[in-house]
Amino acid sequence: MANEINHFQEIISHCKEYGYIFQSSELYDGLSAVYDYGQMGAQLKKNLRDEWWKSMTQMHDNIVGIDAAIFMHPTVWKASGHVDNFSDPMIDNKDSNKRYRVDHLIEAHAETLGKIEADALIAEMDKLLSSDDLAGLKNLIESNKIKCGISKTSNWTDVRQFNLMFSTQIGSVAEEADTIYLRPETAQGIFVNFLNVQKTGRMKIPFGIAQTGKAFRNEIVARQFIFRMREFEQMEMQFFVRPGTQMEWYNYWKDARKKWHESIGIPSEKLRYHDHIKLAHYADAALDIEFEFPFGWKELEGIHSRTDFDLSQHAKFSKKKIQYFDNDLNTEGKPYGNYTPYVLETSVGLDRLFLTVISLAYQEENWTKEDGTEDSRVVMKIPAKIAPIKLAILPLLKKDGLPEIASELMNQCKSKFHCFYEEKDAIGKRYRRMDAIGTPFCVTIDHQTKEDNTVTIRYRDTMIQERINMNDVLNVVSNAIV
Repeated sequence: MANEINHFQEIISHCKEYGYIFQSSELYDGLSAVYDYGQMGAQLKKNLRDEWWKSMTQMHDNIVGIDAAIFMHPTVWKASGHVDNFSDPMIDNKDSNKRYRVDHLIEAHAETLGKIEADALIAEMDKLLSSDDLAGLKNLIESNKIKCGISKTSNWTDVRQFNLMFSTQIGSVAEEADTIYLRPETAQGIFVNFLNVQKTGRMKIPFGIAQTGKAFRNEIVARQFIFRMREFEQMEMQFFVRPGTQMEWYNYWKDARKKWHESIGIPSEKLRYHDHIKLAHYADAALDIEFEFPFGWKELEGIHSRTDFDLSQHAKFSKKKIQYFDNDLNTEGKPYGNYTPYVLETSVGLDRLFLTVISLAYQEENWTKEDGTEDSRVVMKIPAKIAPIKLAILPLLKKDGLPEIASELMNQCKSKFHCFYEEKDAIGKRYRRMDAIGTPFCVTIDHQTKEDNTVTIRYRDTMIQERINMNDVLNVVSNAIV
């Protein structure tokens, strides 16, 4: 575990050094649990978002996408239950004034125990959480002599629930302003637009509505780099189905979403299903697709069968009818009729998916060369189709017409995919920089190029080099990123 944590710290450092992720407001000593994506990170994040969007809205003829506003009418969050129930059990240490999320505090203590004791502790915690037994949770903490990491004491307050929504005011005059919330999830923007999309798109059940966008949660204990942040991005799809068919679609999306993660390069052995022990009162099935991060198995994506709760709640609070007229029922010998559709939800955190990809990609390699000397490199083996830069074009020298030929190749390729041009430093150093960034292909233009129009293409993962015709470079890269 210690080696994995050290490895994780190396990943974090690498992300900063090569323009993937920076601490937000670092100039002013940073803002806790908020991060900025640098030039490489922003492109990788976009590529992941685009892959998801394509898989949902382009590859399914019954799923469309929307982009709902972050600000929503405050009653939306009353109807959804977030105002009253969107909270986590927290506990404070009286000596350090440090606040902890109860499950994180107990899980951290469990990591110091043997497997049998740890499993028993986690099982007891899950049982108490499922019954909302706050007093029992405090007793569990005290009976196991769990201490604050700062004060080293067990002087705890009672366990209390803390709402995680950020609130703000909307209005031109502060005294007249209404309280609204920064959305803690993107799903409600889909539900309140159900009728708009269904009618204008002439959508027939079953159909889905997809959305990507920022969400905000006032996490008291945000940790593990970008795994848990206060500002993050979600990619959610709500799939509306006929009541009674939800389990069929639940199993379909459970399988389909795992296969999608595998399609972008995540090994199947690094993924697993985790069925929820405690179901929300409105759900009839729920599970997480978990990934084995350097700090353990954690949720990557959630699949939830939400029944008709969401649309029914919004119909109740808005006092407007939200139903679907299903004229296909008559073809099955059933009468035409209105009903409130059931919902299957798929929800993946884009930042967590980003962390998954870079956790898998970061590798430190060491080997002995033919002459007996040792060599090494740090490489990001990001799958070519989602890598920020696909091709680096590197003239061997800054003279003899080589930069002009390289610029010609750059102009051929840059409209098709992201390219990088560099002529500074020895070619070996440039290769190493491209390895560290994660660029899958490097092309070197040399004096032989002037003679026969061939170039040296180098493959990141194997470091194999070969001569190909310069006119073939575009096709080689394009075929690899499909």
